[in-house]
Parts: sequence; structure tokens; C-alpha cells
Amino acid sequence: MTALALRYARSDDIDAVLSFWGEAAKGTSITDDHDGMARLLATDPRALLLAERDGVLVGTVIAGFDGWRCSLYRLAVHPDHRRQGIAAALLERAEQRFAEVGGRRVDAMVLESNESAHRTWAAAGYGREDHWRRWVKPLEESPA
Repeated sequence: MTALALRYARSDDIDAVLSFWGEAAKGTSITDDHDGMARLLATDPRALLLAERDGVLVGTVIAGFDGWRCSLYRLAVHPDHRRQGIAAALLERAEQRFAEVGGRRVDAMVLESNESAHRTWAAAGYGREDHWRRWVKPLEESPA
């Protein structure tokens, strides 16, 4: 097995990442489109980390920092490449990034119904906080 390569996404990766999420990620968001991804990369070019093996995309995580909070989204590993340390490598790189910018705590968005993800996050040292709930208001209609 060849070494895992981690890098930051570029604008020419957007379509491949969106397609990858269709296979590897659970759930969708109104921001899962080309324009949303382009805004993310324009705002923070180091927010989207990609894991590749032999030039093939095998994992992603969005590691967003707004100057105050560190937030993780879209940790996804292709089903054919799971249980090979890819999620752990992505999280380690994201946490290094957060430490470099002065982050003090990381929040992760994890689907309640994704029990395999719960095990992944727990194994990486993350704990659920049941006293918080996410409140959401879409600013635009979700595409059908």
C-alpha cells in the first residue's frame, strides 16, 4: 500500500470532492454545491483537507476556523479505504492546523444517525455534549 498524501484542496478539486461526498459521506447540505465550495476555498484556502493515495481521493475533512472556534465538518473516507488510519491522519492534520492558529477547542458536526462515525470520533478522543443542540435557519431554499 502506498503512502497517504494529505493536501489542501484547490478550486479545481471542487467537482471531484462533491462527487466523492456522494459516495463516501452521509447526509447533504444546501452548501454542497460548486458555489458553496468555491466560497469556502476563497474564504479559507486551508479549510478543506484532502487525503489521496496514488492520486485518488480517499478522504476529506473541512477544518474551519473563524478566529474564535475550530469546527470540523465532512470527515469522510471512501468505503473501500476505511479502517486504514485515513480519518485519524486527517483529524491529526486538522488539529495541527488549529493549534497553529491558536485554537483551543474543536467542535465536530456528526450526524446523530451515523453510529459508525460516533465510534470514529470517540476513538479520536472526541466526546459528545448532550447539553448542546444545533439550531439552524437556512437562508435559502435547498435544491431538490
